[in-house]
Amino acid sequence: MTKVGIAGFGTIGAEVGRRIAAGLENMELVGITSGSSDRAQAKLKDMGIDVPVLTPQQLADTADIIVECAPTAAFLETVIPALEAGKQVVTVSAAALIEHMEMVDLARRHGGRIIVATGALLGLDAVRAAANGTIYSVTMVTRKPPKSLKGAPEVDRQGVDVMALTEPLMLFDGSAREGARGFPANVNVAAALALAGIGPDKTRLQIWADPALERNTHNIIVDADSARFELKIENIPSIEKPGTGRITALSVVAALQGLTSTLKIGS
Repeated sequence: MTKVGIAGFGTIGAEVGRRIAAGLENMELVGITSGSSDRAQAKLKDMGIDVPVLTPQQLADTADIIVECAPTAAFLETVIPALEAGKQVVTVSAAALIEHMEMVDLARRHGGRIIVATGALLGLDAVRAAANGTIYSVTMVTRKPPKSLKGAPEVDRQGVDVMALTEPLMLFDGSAREGARGFPANVNVAAALALAGIGPDKTRLQIWADPALERNTHNIIVDADSARFELKIENIPSIEKPGTGRITALSVVAALQGLTSTLKIGS
């Protein structure tokens, strides 16, 4: 039985924990971390899950796989002890990873591993395959309801009241790296795309706030020597955190299943 720990017990972490506790093949939930131990313990009790709230170091010592879905500010304090212990880390925080690629070297030195879950994005298998040849360009256009972008650092910097918009407004046009800095909780999809393809500086990103939308929408165009393909996904925002699509937690579950199940579909 593979022991799984969850770092961060918010919208994503709680759903992943619920599904593991309900019985995923070869997996056992052994603990969580949280910025608020009392709130996390209350949530665990309400969910009928009997596991301890641990420190990041205790989680690294206890679990075989650590699911990292904590706030961006807690990325390093979660990931460093896990990788130093040679553990596997499944993360949705691709934007944080772009800013801390030294974590890949840390994993290599200690025999650890970092798995970036696909999150709210589709088609990463095709992008990864194309990257083994030559990719000429990758462009992603993200359109979200204003509530999904409210509070993003770049929105606050511009002083835009997104909730007052009556028509679409482009908030960002630049590289995926720059977008990850300005919208750290909104563009993990773009960061994952960049890591799978031609990197964060060559991947182009636009971000729009669109009051006519109810779903977080991503359009991707990849031009490579092996294929040219376009991808579109419309994600239903989670109720608790509109910037996070409901499919994100499910992608983490799928990533865990790929690590432990007898049959794995996709590369």
